[in-house]
Amino acid sequence: MELQKFIDSVRNSLAESANVRRVFGDPITVGNKTIIPVARIGYGFGAGGGNGPRHPNSEANRPSGEGGGGGGGMGAVPLGVVEITPERTSFVAFRSRKKTLAAFALGLTLGRLLAMRRR
Repeated sequence: MELQKFIDSVRNSLAESANVRRVFGDPITVGNKTIIPVARIGYGFGAGGGNGPRHPNSEANRPSGEGGGGGGGMGAVPLGVVEITPERTSFVAFRSRKKTLAAFALGLTLGRLLAMRRR
């Protein structure tokens, strides 16, 4: 496969796959409330190719071989949901585990320091 066609094929495949609906499903409606998932989606790809060394004894001094390859990937991180009701529309963020653990560790450390001061 020609390198440009290969790159276009990978790019098109990832672009079709990289959407919130594919990862988290369709919006959900229950009664008067609609929930729409929100995510950060990223994708990337790379490719390369090359020719082998030229042999002086070969026909028209052509390269002895050629090859190429490539690939791509996609990632999705849930950020939250958009909640739509007749009264309002709001974004409800998911909390990061790292941030929650960091806040807990900080609180624990400060609590120990204050306890040590009281003694």
